[in-house]
Amino acid sequence: MSAHENVPVPPALEIPDKLYFRIGEVARLAGIKPYVLRFWETEFPTLGPKKSGTGHRLYRRKEVELVLEIKRLLYEKRFTIEGARRFLDGRNKNAAAKAETVRRPRAKAAAAAEAGAQTALFADPDSSLLETVRKELRELAEMLK
Repeated sequence: MSAHENVPVPPALEIPDKLYFRIGEVARLAGIKPYVLRFWETEFPTLGPKKSGTGHRLYRRKEVELVLEIKRLLYEKRFTIEGARRFLDGRNKNAAAKAETVRRPRAKAAAAAEAGAQTALFADPDSSLLETVRKELRELAEMLK
C-alpha cells in the first residue's frame, strides 16, 4: 500500500455564478494569499484581470479557473513556475490548433454547399428564377442598344 492511497481527495470546488470576482474572493476560493495572485499575474501572461474604475482587480470565471489550475500544477503536481507556464502554453496552442482544424472543414463544407446550391440553381433550365434573370438581362441589353 502506498502512502498516497489514504490521502482524502478534496471535494470539487464550486465557483459561484458571478461575472466578476475581486482579488480577495479569488484568493479565498483558491486558498492562497492575494500577493500570490499578484505575483502569478507577472509570471503567467494569460492571467490578466481587468481593473475597475477604482483600480481593483476584477477576475472573470475563466481566470478563476486558470488560478485554480495554476495552483494545482504548482502545489499538487509540483511543477516549477516555468514548467507550469510551458504546460499551459502548450495546452493553449494544442487547443487553438484543434479549433482551427475543426473550423477549416466547416468553412469548406459551407462554401461547397453554397457553390453547389448556385450551380444547381443555374443548371436547372426550368428554374423560374433563372427565367426571371434571363428576361431582365435581355431587357437591359435592349436598353443598351
